[in-house]
Amino acid sequence: MTARIADVETIDVRFPTSRELDGSDAMNEAPDYSAAYVVLHVADDGEGTGDGGGTGEGDGQAVSEGHGFTFTIGRGTDLAVAAARAIGERAVGTSVDEVARDPGAFSRHLLGDSQLRWLGPDKGAIHLGAAAVINAAWDLLAKRAGKPLWKLLSDLTPQQIVDLVDWRYLKDALTPEAALELLESRAAGRAEREAYVREHGYPAYTTSAGWLGYDDEKLARLCREAVEQGWDSVKLKVGADLGDDVRRCRIAREIIGPGRRLMIDANQTLGVAEAVEWADALKEFGIWWFEEPTSPDDVLGHAAIQRRIAPTHVATGEHAHNAVMFKQFLQAGAIGICQIDACRLGGVNEAVAALLLAAAYDVPVCPHAGGVGLCELVQHLSVFDYVAVSGSMDDRVVEYVDHLHEHFVDPVRVEGSRYRVPEVPGYSAQIRRETLRAYRFPDGSVWGGTAPVTS
Repeated sequence: MTARIADVETIDVRFPTSRELDGSDAMNEAPDYSAAYVVLHVADDGEGTGDGGGTGEGDGQAVSEGHGFTFTIGRGTDLAVAAARAIGERAVGTSVDEVARDPGAFSRHLLGDSQLRWLGPDKGAIHLGAAAVINAAWDLLAKRAGKPLWKLLSDLTPQQIVDLVDWRYLKDALTPEAALELLESRAAGRAEREAYVREHGYPAYTTSAGWLGYDDEKLARLCREAVEQGWDSVKLKVGADLGDDVRRCRIAREIIGPGRRLMIDANQTLGVAEAVEWADALKEFGIWWFEEPTSPDDVLGHAAIQRRIAPTHVATGEHAHNAVMFKQFLQAGAIGICQIDACRLGGVNEAVAALLLAAAYDVPVCPHAGGVGLCELVQHLSVFDYVAVSGSMDDRVVEYVDHLHEHFVDPVRVEGSRYRVPEVPGYSAQIRRETLRAYRFPDGSVWGGTAPVTS
Protein backbone atom coordinates (compact mmCIF):
# COMPACT_ATOMS: atom_id res chain seq x y z
CA MET A 1 0.00 0.00 0.00
CA THR A 2 1.29 3.47 -0.82
CA ALA A 3 0.50 6.22 1.67
CA ARG A 4 -0.19 9.56 0.02
CA ILE A 5 -1.14 13.03 1.16
CA ALA A 6 -4.85 12.93 0.41
CA ASP A 7 -6.10 16.27 1.71
CA VAL A 8 -5.00 19.50 3.35
CA GLU A 9 -7.19 20.89 6.13
CA THR A 10 -6.77 24.53 7.14
CA ILE A 11 -8.15 26.27 10.23
CA ASP A 12 -8.02 29.90 11.38
CA VAL A 13 -7.28 29.68 15.13
CA ARG A 14 -7.25 32.82 17.28
CA PHE A 15 -6.79 33.37 21.02
CA PRO A 16 -8.10 36.61 22.60
CA THR A 17 -4.82 37.53 24.31
CA SER A 18 -5.53 41.24 23.72
CA ARG A 19 -7.99 41.16 26.61
CA GLU A 20 -5.13 40.99 29.15
CA LEU A 21 -2.52 42.67 26.90
CA ASP A 22 -0.42 39.51 26.89
CA GLY A 23 2.04 39.86 24.02
CA SER A 24 1.80 43.66 23.92
CA ASP A 25 4.76 45.63 22.64
CA ALA A 26 5.55 48.99 21.03
CA MET A 27 4.50 47.85 17.55
CA ASN A 28 1.66 45.49 18.49
CA GLU A 29 -0.38 47.10 21.24
CA ALA A 30 -3.11 44.47 21.61
CA PRO A 31 -2.39 41.26 19.69
CA ASP A 32 -4.61 38.21 19.54
CA TYR A 33 -2.16 35.32 19.28
CA SER A 34 -3.28 33.24 16.31
CA ALA A 35 -2.27 30.50 13.91
CA ALA A 36 -2.95 29.48 10.34
CA TYR A 37 -3.23 25.80 11.18
CA VAL A 38 -2.73 22.93 8.75
CA VAL A 39 -3.46 19.21 8.94
CA LEU A 40 -2.10 17.01 6.17
CA HIS A 41 -4.31 13.93 5.94
CA VAL A 42 -2.76 10.70 4.67
CA ALA A 43 -4.54 7.78 3.02
CA ASP A 44 -3.41 4.53 1.44
CA ASP A 45 -4.10 4.17 -2.27
CA GLY A 46 -3.58 0.40 -2.30
CA GLU A 47 -0.56 0.46 -4.59
CA GLY A 48 2.92 -0.81 -3.76
CA THR A 49 4.60 -1.14 -0.38
CA GLY A 50 7.12 1.71 -0.14
CA ASP A 51 10.50 1.35 1.50
CA GLY A 52 10.48 4.34 3.86
CA GLY A 53 14.02 5.37 2.94
CA GLY A 54 15.47 8.84 3.45
CA THR A 55 14.33 10.45 6.68
CA GLY A 56 11.62 7.82 7.16
CA GLU A 57 13.79 5.44 9.15
CA GLY A 58 12.45 4.17 12.46
CA ASP A 59 9.57 1.92 13.41
CA GLY A 60 7.60 2.67 10.25
CA GLN A 61 4.40 3.23 12.20
CA ALA A 62 1.28 4.17 10.29
CA VAL A 63 0.37 7.79 10.89
CA SER A 64 -2.60 9.44 9.22
CA GLU A 65 -1.98 13.13 10.00
CA GLY A 66 0.77 15.72 10.07
CA HIS A 67 0.15 18.99 11.93
CA GLY A 68 1.76 22.38 11.37
CA PHE A 69 1.05 26.07 11.57
CA THR A 70 2.35 29.55 11.11
CA PHE A 71 2.02 32.23 13.79
CA THR A 72 0.01 35.43 13.35
CA ILE A 73 -1.52 37.97 15.76
CA GLY A 74 -5.17 38.32 14.76
CA ARG A 75 -6.61 40.17 11.76
CA GLY A 76 -5.13 38.86 8.52
CA THR A 77 -4.79 35.28 9.69
CA ASP A 78 -7.31 34.39 7.02
CA LEU A 79 -4.78 35.49 4.38
CA ALA A 80 -2.18 33.07 5.73
CA VAL A 81 -4.84 30.34 5.88
CA ALA A 82 -5.72 30.94 2.22
CA ALA A 83 -2.02 30.81 1.31
CA ALA A 84 -1.57 27.54 3.20
CA ARG A 85 -4.56 26.07 1.38
CA ALA A 86 -3.19 27.10 -2.03
CA ILE A 87 0.27 25.71 -1.29
CA GLY A 88 -1.06 22.61 0.46
CA GLU A 89 -3.05 21.62 -2.58
CA ARG A 90 0.27 21.30 -4.39
CA ALA A 91 1.19 18.52 -1.93
CA VAL A 92 -1.97 16.48 -2.45
CA GLY A 93 -1.23 13.19 -4.18
CA THR A 94 2.43 13.07 -3.15
CA SER A 95 3.51 9.76 -1.62
CA VAL A 96 4.83 10.00 1.92
CA ASP A 97 7.76 7.77 0.98
CA GLU A 98 8.69 10.28 -1.72
CA VAL A 99 8.66 13.11 0.81
CA ALA A 100 10.76 11.05 3.22
CA ARG A 101 13.32 10.15 0.57
CA ASP A 102 13.97 13.77 -0.38
CA PRO A 103 12.34 16.38 1.90
CA GLY A 104 14.52 19.05 0.31
CA ALA A 105 12.98 18.39 -3.09
CA PHE A 106 9.50 18.37 -1.54
CA SER A 107 10.09 21.79 0.04
CA ARG A 108 11.42 23.20 -3.24
CA HIS A 109 8.38 21.78 -5.06
CA LEU A 110 5.96 23.53 -2.70
CA LEU A 111 7.84 26.82 -2.93
CA GLY A 112 8.32 26.57 -6.68
CA ASP A 113 4.84 27.38 -7.98
CA SER A 114 5.66 30.09 -10.50
CA GLN A 115 2.30 31.84 -10.16
CA LEU A 116 2.19 31.84 -6.35
CA ARG A 117 5.81 32.99 -6.22
CA TRP A 118 4.73 36.21 -7.92
CA LEU A 119 2.93 37.06 -4.66
CA GLY A 120 6.24 36.69 -2.76
CA PRO A 121 8.65 35.45 -3.70
CA ASP A 122 9.67 33.77 -0.43
CA LYS A 123 8.06 36.40 1.76
CA GLY A 124 4.73 37.63 3.05
CA ALA A 125 1.55 35.61 3.47
CA ILE A 126 2.57 33.09 0.82
CA HIS A 127 5.76 32.20 2.67
CA LEU A 128 3.85 31.99 5.96
CA GLY A 129 1.44 29.56 4.33
CA ALA A 130 4.35 27.54 2.98
CA ALA A 131 5.84 27.33 6.48
CA ALA A 132 2.60 25.88 7.85
CA VAL A 133 2.47 23.16 5.20
CA ILE A 134 6.16 22.28 5.32
CA ASN A 135 6.10 22.18 9.12
CA ALA A 136 3.11 19.81 8.92
CA ALA A 137 5.02 17.56 6.52
CA TRP A 138 7.96 17.35 8.92
CA ASP A 139 5.60 16.55 11.79
CA LEU A 140 4.25 13.72 9.66
CA LEU A 141 7.73 12.40 8.83
CA ALA A 142 8.87 12.51 12.44
CA LYS A 143 5.76 10.71 13.69
CA ARG A 144 6.13 7.98 11.06
CA ALA A 145 9.78 7.57 12.05
CA GLY A 146 8.77 7.30 15.70
CA LYS A 147 11.08 10.18 16.68
CA PRO A 148 10.77 13.76 17.90
CA LEU A 149 11.76 16.10 15.08
CA TRP A 150 15.08 17.16 16.66
CA LYS A 151 16.13 13.51 16.83
CA LEU A 152 15.03 12.80 13.27
CA LEU A 153 17.15 15.72 12.04
CA SER A 154 20.09 14.92 14.30
CA ASP A 155 20.22 11.35 13.03
CA LEU A 156 20.60 12.47 9.41
CA THR A 157 24.02 12.19 7.84
CA PRO A 158 25.85 15.46 7.15
CA GLN A 159 25.12 15.04 3.44
CA GLN A 160 21.40 14.49 4.09
CA ILE A 161 21.30 17.71 6.15
CA VAL A 162 23.04 19.65 3.36
CA ASP A 163 20.53 18.24 0.86
CA LEU A 164 17.62 19.78 2.80
CA VAL A 165 18.72 23.28 1.79
CA ASP A 166 18.05 25.27 -1.37
CA TRP A 167 21.55 26.67 -1.98
CA ARG A 168 20.83 28.83 -5.04
CA TYR A 169 21.13 32.21 -3.33
CA LEU A 170 23.43 31.26 -0.44
CA LYS A 171 26.60 29.93 -2.03
CA ASP A 172 28.38 33.29 -2.03
CA ALA A 173 28.23 33.18 1.78
CA LEU A 174 28.42 29.43 2.43
CA THR A 175 28.91 26.70 -0.15
CA PRO A 176 27.32 23.26 0.23
CA GLU A 177 30.83 21.82 0.37
CA ALA A 178 31.79 24.11 3.27
CA ALA A 179 28.54 23.30 5.07
CA LEU A 180 29.26 19.59 4.66
CA GLU A 181 32.74 20.05 6.09
CA LEU A 182 31.31 21.96 9.06
CA LEU A 183 28.75 19.24 9.77
CA GLU A 184 31.31 16.46 9.41
CA SER A 185 33.59 18.24 11.89
CA ARG A 186 30.76 18.11 14.46
CA ALA A 187 29.66 14.53 13.76
CA ALA A 188 32.01 12.76 16.15
CA GLY A 189 30.57 14.54 19.19
CA ARG A 190 26.88 14.08 18.42
CA ALA A 191 26.25 11.23 20.86
CA GLU A 192 27.92 13.03 23.77
CA ARG A 193 26.02 16.27 23.09
CA GLU A 194 22.73 14.41 22.78
CA ALA A 195 23.31 12.73 26.14
CA TYR A 196 24.20 16.10 27.71
CA VAL A 197 21.12 17.95 26.46
CA ARG A 198 18.86 15.07 27.47
CA GLU A 199 20.24 15.28 31.02
CA HIS A 200 20.60 19.04 31.44
CA GLY A 201 18.08 20.54 29.00
CA TYR A 202 18.55 23.61 26.80
CA PRO A 203 18.96 27.18 28.21
CA ALA A 204 15.94 29.50 28.05
CA TYR A 205 14.95 33.07 28.90
CA THR A 206 11.59 34.58 29.78
CA THR A 207 9.67 37.41 28.15
CA SER A 208 6.54 36.82 30.24
CA ALA A 209 7.51 39.51 32.77
CA GLY A 210 8.11 42.35 30.36
CA TRP A 211 5.14 43.00 28.07
CA LEU A 212 4.79 46.70 27.39
CA GLY A 213 1.15 46.91 28.43
CA TYR A 214 1.88 45.78 32.00
CA ASP A 215 1.99 48.48 34.67
CA ASP A 216 4.99 48.94 36.99
CA GLU A 217 3.44 46.94 39.81
CA LYS A 218 2.78 43.94 37.57
CA LEU A 219 6.25 44.23 36.01
CA ALA A 220 7.87 44.21 39.44
CA ARG A 221 5.77 41.27 40.63
CA LEU A 222 6.54 39.21 37.55
CA CYS A 223 10.27 39.99 37.78
CA ARG A 224 10.27 38.79 41.40
CA GLU A 225 8.45 35.63 40.33
CA ALA A 226 10.97 35.10 37.53
CA VAL A 227 13.82 35.20 40.04
CA GLU A 228 11.98 32.83 42.37
CA GLN A 229 11.37 30.42 39.50
CA GLY A 230 15.05 30.30 38.61
CA TRP A 231 15.22 32.45 35.47
CA ASP A 232 18.66 33.91 34.82
CA SER A 233 17.74 35.91 31.69
CA VAL A 234 14.78 38.31 31.37
CA LYS A 235 13.63 40.40 28.39
CA LEU A 236 11.59 43.62 28.46
CA LYS A 237 9.65 45.28 25.66
CA VAL A 238 10.71 48.89 24.98
CA GLY A 239 10.42 51.53 22.27
CA ALA A 240 7.29 53.55 23.00
CA ASP A 241 8.64 56.13 25.45
CA LEU A 242 12.29 56.44 26.50
CA GLY A 243 11.52 57.84 29.93
CA ASP A 244 9.17 54.95 30.65
CA ASP A 245 11.76 52.47 29.44
CA VAL A 246 14.46 53.90 31.71
CA ARG A 247 12.10 53.55 34.65
CA ARG A 248 11.01 50.03 33.72
CA CYS A 249 14.57 48.80 33.12
CA ARG A 250 15.60 50.24 36.49
CA ILE A 251 12.77 48.35 38.20
CA ALA A 252 13.72 45.13 36.47
CA ARG A 253 17.45 45.44 37.13
CA GLU A 254 16.95 46.24 40.81
CA ILE A 255 14.80 43.14 41.24
CA ILE A 256 16.73 40.61 39.16
CA GLY A 257 20.10 41.83 40.45
CA PRO A 258 23.45 42.27 38.69
CA GLY A 259 24.11 38.60 37.99
CA ARG A 260 21.24 37.97 35.59
CA ARG A 261 21.03 38.97 31.93
CA LEU A 262 18.61 41.72 30.90
CA MET A 263 17.59 42.10 27.24
CA ILE A 264 15.35 44.67 25.54
CA ASP A 265 13.17 44.47 22.44
CA ALA A 266 11.87 47.51 20.51
CA ASN A 267 9.88 45.46 17.97
CA GLN A 268 11.04 47.54 14.95
CA THR A 269 9.69 50.88 16.16
CA LEU A 270 12.80 53.08 16.07
CA GLY A 271 14.94 54.72 13.43
CA VAL A 272 18.68 54.08 13.40
CA ALA A 273 19.64 57.26 15.30
CA GLU A 274 16.79 56.78 17.79
CA ALA A 275 17.87 53.19 18.44
CA VAL A 276 21.39 54.33 19.27
CA GLU A 277 19.94 57.02 21.58
CA TRP A 278 17.78 54.37 23.32
CA ALA A 279 20.74 52.02 23.75
CA ASP A 280 22.89 54.81 25.20
CA ALA A 281 20.18 55.81 27.67
CA LEU A 282 19.70 52.20 28.85
CA LYS A 283 23.40 51.26 28.91
CA GLU A 284 23.61 51.71 32.67
CA PHE A 285 21.36 48.68 33.13
CA GLY A 286 23.82 46.27 31.51
CA ILE A 287 21.78 45.30 28.44
CA TRP A 288 22.96 42.03 26.87
CA TRP A 289 21.10 42.45 23.58
CA PHE A 290 18.91 45.02 21.87
CA GLU A 291 16.34 43.18 19.77
CA GLU A 292 14.72 44.52 16.60
CA PRO A 293 15.90 48.09 17.18
CA THR A 294 14.78 49.22 13.71
CA SER A 295 13.10 48.03 10.52
CA PRO A 296 13.59 44.25 10.15
CA ASP A 297 14.54 44.75 6.49
CA ASP A 298 17.29 47.32 7.14
CA VAL A 299 20.49 45.27 7.03
CA LEU A 300 22.79 48.31 6.83
CA GLY A 301 20.85 50.11 9.57
CA HIS A 302 21.34 47.16 11.90
CA ALA A 303 25.04 47.11 11.02
CA ALA A 304 25.36 50.79 11.91
CA ILE A 305 23.58 50.26 15.22
CA GLN A 306 25.73 47.23 16.04
CA ARG A 307 28.91 49.26 15.51
CA ARG A 308 27.64 52.07 17.75
CA ILE A 309 26.26 50.08 20.70
CA ALA A 310 28.84 47.28 21.09
CA PRO A 311 29.45 45.37 23.31
CA THR A 312 25.64 45.19 23.53
CA HIS A 313 24.56 42.81 20.80
CA VAL A 314 22.00 43.60 18.11
CA ALA A 315 19.52 40.73 17.85
CA THR A 316 17.06 40.25 15.02
CA GLY A 317 15.50 37.71 12.68
CA GLU A 318 11.95 36.98 13.76
CA HIS A 319 10.74 39.07 10.81
CA ALA A 320 13.51 38.11 8.40
CA HIS A 321 11.61 36.78 5.40
CA ASN A 322 14.00 34.08 4.28
CA ALA A 323 17.51 32.66 4.45
CA VAL A 324 18.80 35.33 2.06
CA MET A 325 18.04 37.97 4.69
CA PHE A 326 20.05 36.03 7.28
CA LYS A 327 22.88 35.69 4.78
CA GLN A 328 23.02 39.46 4.37
CA PHE A 329 22.79 40.24 8.10
CA LEU A 330 25.69 37.86 8.74
CA GLN A 331 27.79 39.06 5.81
CA ALA A 332 27.38 42.67 6.95
CA GLY A 333 28.29 41.96 10.58
CA ALA A 334 24.90 43.45 11.44
CA ILE A 335 23.86 41.09 14.23
CA GLY A 336 25.47 39.54 17.27
CA ILE A 337 22.45 37.30 17.95
CA CYS A 338 20.61 35.41 15.19
CA GLN A 339 16.90 34.97 15.92
CA ILE A 340 15.31 32.44 13.62
CA ASP A 341 11.55 31.96 13.66
CA ALA A 342 10.06 28.53 12.95
CA CYS A 343 7.07 30.03 11.14
CA ARG A 344 8.38 33.17 9.41
CA LEU A 345 10.95 31.17 7.45
CA GLY A 346 9.65 28.63 4.96
CA GLY A 347 9.46 25.76 7.40
CA VAL A 348 12.13 23.40 8.72
CA ASN A 349 14.25 23.32 5.57
CA GLU A 350 14.88 27.05 5.50
CA ALA A 351 15.45 27.11 9.27
CA VAL A 352 18.21 24.54 8.74
CA ALA A 353 19.76 26.86 6.15
CA ALA A 354 19.79 29.74 8.65
CA LEU A 355 21.32 27.52 11.33
CA LEU A 356 24.13 26.52 8.97
CA LEU A 357 24.81 30.12 7.99
CA ALA A 358 24.93 31.26 11.62
CA ALA A 359 27.27 28.42 12.56
CA ALA A 360 29.57 29.29 9.67
CA TYR A 361 29.75 32.92 10.86
CA ASP A 362 30.05 31.87 14.53
CA VAL A 363 26.97 33.86 15.57
CA PRO A 364 24.80 32.36 18.35
CA VAL A 365 21.23 31.40 17.43
CA CYS A 366 18.61 32.40 20.03
CA PRO A 367 15.24 31.66 18.41
CA HIS A 368 12.16 33.83 18.64
CA ALA A 369 9.37 32.01 20.45
CA GLY A 370 7.01 34.68 21.72
CA GLY A 371 3.78 33.42 20.17
CA VAL A 372 1.32 30.55 20.24
CA GLY A 373 3.17 27.29 19.58
CA LEU A 374 6.51 28.86 18.73
CA CYS A 375 8.12 27.50 21.89
CA GLU A 376 6.89 24.05 20.96
CA LEU A 377 8.55 24.26 17.54
CA VAL A 378 11.84 26.07 18.09
CA GLN A 379 12.93 23.85 20.97
CA HIS A 380 13.43 21.13 18.34
CA LEU A 381 15.51 23.41 16.12
CA SER A 382 17.77 24.53 18.97
CA VAL A 383 18.41 21.00 20.22
CA PHE A 384 19.22 19.92 16.66
CA ASP A 385 21.53 22.93 16.29
CA TYR A 386 23.40 21.94 19.44
CA VAL A 387 23.67 18.24 18.63
CA ALA A 388 24.51 18.41 14.92
CA VAL A 389 25.28 21.94 13.69
CA SER A 390 26.88 24.46 16.06
CA GLY A 391 27.82 21.97 18.76
CA SER A 392 27.61 24.78 21.33
CA MET A 393 25.30 26.25 23.96
CA ASP A 394 27.55 29.25 24.63
CA ASP A 395 25.49 32.47 24.67
CA ARG A 396 22.50 30.55 23.34
CA VAL A 397 19.05 30.74 24.89
CA VAL A 398 15.57 29.99 23.57
CA GLU A 399 12.76 32.43 24.32
CA TYR A 400 9.99 31.18 26.60
CA VAL A 401 6.57 32.73 27.13
CA ASP A 402 4.20 31.07 29.58
CA HIS A 403 1.09 31.36 27.42
CA LEU A 404 -1.25 28.87 25.71
CA HIS A 405 0.84 25.70 26.08
CA GLU A 406 -2.12 23.86 27.59
CA HIS A 407 -3.74 23.78 24.15
CA PHE A 408 -1.07 21.46 22.70
CA VAL A 409 -1.04 17.68 22.73
CA ASP A 410 2.71 17.71 23.47
CA PRO A 411 3.44 21.01 25.25
CA VAL A 412 6.90 22.26 26.16
CA ARG A 413 8.40 21.28 29.48
CA VAL A 414 10.47 23.96 31.19
CA GLU A 415 12.21 23.45 34.53
CA GLY A 416 14.04 26.33 36.13
CA SER A 417 15.49 28.17 33.15
CA ARG A 418 15.89 25.21 30.79
CA TYR A 419 13.76 23.45 28.21
CA ARG A 420 13.51 19.71 28.73
CA VAL A 421 14.15 17.77 25.54
CA PRO A 422 10.98 16.69 23.69
CA GLU A 423 10.48 12.93 23.68
CA VAL A 424 7.18 12.42 21.85
CA PRO A 425 7.41 11.64 18.10
CA GLY A 426 6.60 14.60 15.86
CA TYR A 427 7.20 18.36 15.83
CA SER A 428 5.12 19.11 18.99
CA ALA A 429 2.80 21.09 16.70
CA GLN A 430 -0.54 19.38 17.28
CA ILE A 431 -3.27 21.52 18.88
CA ARG A 432 -6.04 19.72 20.74
CA ARG A 433 -9.25 19.26 18.76
CA GLU A 434 -11.33 20.76 21.54
CA THR A 435 -9.18 23.88 21.32
CA LEU A 436 -9.67 24.05 17.56
CA ARG A 437 -13.42 23.84 18.07
CA ALA A 438 -13.44 26.56 20.73
CA TYR A 439 -10.98 29.03 19.19
CA ARG A 440 -11.67 28.63 15.49
CA PHE A 441 -12.40 32.07 14.05
CA PRO A 442 -15.04 33.38 13.68
CA ASP A 443 -17.35 30.49 14.54
CA GLY A 444 -15.68 28.90 17.59
CA SER A 445 -17.43 29.10 20.94
CA VAL A 446 -14.91 31.64 22.29
CA TRP A 447 -15.86 33.95 19.42
CA GLY A 448 -19.62 33.44 19.82
CA GLY A 449 -20.27 30.47 17.54
CA THR A 450 -19.83 26.71 17.38
CA ALA A 451 -17.11 25.62 14.96
CA PRO A 452 -17.80 22.37 13.09
CA VAL A 453 -14.33 20.87 13.60
CA THR A 454 -14.45 17.09 13.35
CA SER A 455 -12.27 14.73 15.35
